[in-house]
Amino acid sequence: MTAKMKAVRLHAPGDLRVEEVNVPEINDHQVLVRVRAVGVCGSDPGRVMEKGTYSYPMTIGHEFSGDVAKVGAKVKDYKVGDPVTVVPLIPCGTCEYCRVGKYNLCDDYSYYGSRTDGAMAEYVAVEAANLLKLPEGVDFESGACTDPVAIAFHALRQAQLGAGDTVAILGAGPIGLFAIQWAKTMGATEVFVIDILDEKLTIAREVGADHAINAKVVDPVDFVLKKTEGEGAHKVIEIVGAPVTQEQSLRMVRKEGTVVFCGISYKDLVIPVKTLDGLLRKELRIIGAWNSLASPYPINEWELALRFMALGRVKCKPVISHRFRLDEAPDVFRRLWKREEFFSKIFFLP
Repeated sequence: MTAKMKAVRLHAPGDLRVEEVNVPEINDHQVLVRVRAVGVCGSDPGRVMEKGTYSYPMTIGHEFSGDVAKVGAKVKDYKVGDPVTVVPLIPCGTCEYCRVGKYNLCDDYSYYGSRTDGAMAEYVAVEAANLLKLPEGVDFESGACTDPVAIAFHALRQAQLGAGDTVAILGAGPIGLFAIQWAKTMGATEVFVIDILDEKLTIAREVGADHAINAKVVDPVDFVLKKTEGEGAHKVIEIVGAPVTQEQSLRMVRKEGTVVFCGISYKDLVIPVKTLDGLLRKELRIIGAWNSLASPYPINEWELALRFMALGRVKCKPVISHRFRLDEAPDVFRRLWKREEFFSKIFFLP
């Protein structure tokens, strides 16, 4: 008799169901992971309620950790019981970007939770190549944060953050909160964080922000310029993805500074003439940051994320606001979409 499990399945945008399905089978190169914690990414509510996935029905969830329940015949590096986290992007391995280790730029990738069944379930089948063992001191919830922790690290690496730099971070969601901690660890002297929710700004101060600015109350550009004697921040990380914050980021950075666009955009950005003139006259460097690197070369940002989490230099617990059961998922996503209450990092604990 085929074993059954509970899974959160998307049948169409807005049609999320908790169902009983078969525990997935694995091939020789895969591992069956018993899911212990699965987080909600900032992109998940929009995907579930409006954008949809690439096929249906689809088990959602791509930020997760668990322990190995079964290993494929050709898997050598993992055994039953190993605590693991999983890189959600499955690279093709053959395109020009994969060949140089830039899996985040893969031309033909798959992805847990949107292109293939994800982890908002009791079990998930994953490629062994996508596994990383959790080091001692990193629990399952922290392990499930590795994806946003690595994304924040990648954004700061794209900025080429140097010791002594001032940093402005627009957006105090989980990635922004992890970016604060990375910026401090990497040598930033002053970290500004901008958001419009006081609850998020309270957490931002807790994890190390020097200045937490509510943009509904204070003009964030004026604030940053005043605190930097009119110069602006050396590096600006934009994580919201909204035109207003993208434009503000270009005005609060100093001459020859760097702006990193990390937030996913859903609207066109029209740059006012004055801001565009400043971009030219300040000779700004604008660069994108997409996902993170989980290959040995040029650097494995996931391994470094786990190492710094184990050292206590990047803390996940202050970022977590809610924990739920799988059965609660449809109602939770409805509340998220309608913004009925404050949420930071949300976990489902199968």
